[in-house]
Amino acid sequence: MTLDELADWDGPVRDEPADFDVVESVSRYRGYVWDVQTDHVTIGDQTVQRDFVAHTGAVAVIALDDQDRVYLLRQYRHPVGMYLFEPPAGLIDVAGEDPLLTAQRELAEEAGLEAQTWNVLVDFFTSPGGSSETIRIYLARDLSVLDGGRIQTGEAEEIDLPAQWVPLADAVALVMSADIANPTAAFGVLAASVAKRADWSTLRPPQAPWPARDYLLEHGRVRTDVAPRH
Repeated sequence: MTLDELADWDGPVRDEPADFDVVESVSRYRGYVWDVQTDHVTIGDQTVQRDFVAHTGAVAVIALDDQDRVYLLRQYRHPVGMYLFEPPAGLIDVAGEDPLLTAQRELAEEAGLEAQTWNVLVDFFTSPGGSSETIRIYLARDLSVLDGGRIQTGEAEEIDLPAQWVPLADAVALVMSADIANPTAAFGVLAASVAKRADWSTLRPPQAPWPARDYLLEHGRVRTDVAPRH
């Protein structure tokens, strides 16, 4: 068998919805932010059980200044028990809110910044084998500091978020050396580097369609009734 013979898909290379019949869906656990859901789904001639986290979805912002530096926060993440460097980010936890507005608010609150130029940088699923979480990362440029700077709105590990401006090339190297392992940071930094090398031709408009999230919302795979913001 040749290498080419191992490739038996002749359709487009593009993620797309599947048309499997969910015969039963049960909420196993309701948390403060997300749920654990069990679906019984018919795939081929089998009906199987699949458990997953029904997530709100989130946005993140790669804020790039005129020196090609990225703004990264150092935040404690309890599930892994580590401080991770990551871009400003937040849950889509206001029902019906435009994700761009969510991103702009998070940039203001966590970084004390506003941006004149916004683009969609990349969309991705964080862990599609066990979670419906999808994240949209925006690129924010032409930055300015807000009056009053950063706004403290969080609690516990979000109260103190030390930050650093990191040259984009250095951030790429930190991702590749595993010194930065947060997936949002990795996706965002690498995508920004690719976009810069392509003279920003890969960027999408800030209001670009988000078909993956639209599909998840339509099929009840997103937690939408979240707790009020503090």
